[in-house]
Amino acid sequence: MSCAHRWLAAGAMAIAIANPAQAAWPERPITLIIPAAPGGTTDISARLIADKLSARLGQQVVVENRAGAAGIIGAQALARAKPDGYTLLMGNIGPNAINYALYKTLPYKPSDFAPVTLVISVPNVLVVNEASPARSVNDLLAQARRDPAKVSFGSSGAGQSPHLSAELFKQRADIAGTHVAYKGAGPAVAALLGQQFTFMIDNLPSSMPYIQSGKLRALAVTSDKRLAELPDVPTMAEAGVKDMVVTAWFGLVAPAGTPPEAIDKLYAATRDVVRSPEISERFRAMGGQAGGNTPAEFAAFIDQERARWKAIVDAAGLVQEQ
Repeated sequence: MSCAHRWLAAGAMAIAIANPAQAAWPERPITLIIPAAPGGTTDISARLIADKLSARLGQQVVVENRAGAAGIIGAQALARAKPDGYTLLMGNIGPNAINYALYKTLPYKPSDFAPVTLVISVPNVLVVNEASPARSVNDLLAQARRDPAKVSFGSSGAGQSPHLSAELFKQRADIAGTHVAYKGAGPAVAALLGQQFTFMIDNLPSSMPYIQSGKLRALAVTSDKRLAELPDVPTMAEAGVKDMVVTAWFGLVAPAGTPPEAIDKLYAATRDVVRSPEISERFRAMGGQAGGNTPAEFAAFIDQERARWKAIVDAAGLVQEQ
């Protein structure tokens, strides 16, 4: 081998050694941060796909709950993570869209993240405890107008879609109500089961098991059409509350600067998982729809959602300090 050839071979080997992440990703376990407590849709959907992703990527996907502050704690952890493809976030409508409008200051910004793909989108559902006297939206509104000081609503956290959905509901229906925030849908649903507040507009998957068991009563869904899984539950429009269509969404996000090779491989694996018959059917049973759009499409979608919710938050005068 000539000196020139030996030099070229040595240079190629040096480049390969200097860039192991790009060449071999993933070569160790991946951490998937969930910015909410166990039991909510963010947690449920992440755990449903984690094992399937592990099998496709050949490395364990470790789920880690970092709840609190309307998803800010988990989102901030991702923004500070090394952009090597080994730390991801199950992002959602709250920390990745609503929060930018709701809070005057945040410890992260949109450019800190690299969207990968949408995992699932779901409608929300207006639910009350089975012991509630309200058997319809009109019953609930009558109750709220009769004794407004006693009406309260729970949510998975300030800024999450259940919170903003309830604020929209109050505006559209012209009622009052005190907000009670929890560190995720799981704790909020548990509190509603314990009759700690009047109503909740929850992401459907976390309330669905309790609706089906009769422990919670569904009064309306925020989709534009009735759901096959809840055929007897009217839409908000059918229940007399106009302009009340809300879709919550959840998807994978990586730190900005993550190598494109890792993003592309993760996108392809996640798309195949969420569109597989097993997972897409599980999502349908939860009232959700599987995602799988490209990173560019998901990024454009998040931009649109951020602008949409800014208009809603500004109109409602909901901007607050963190």
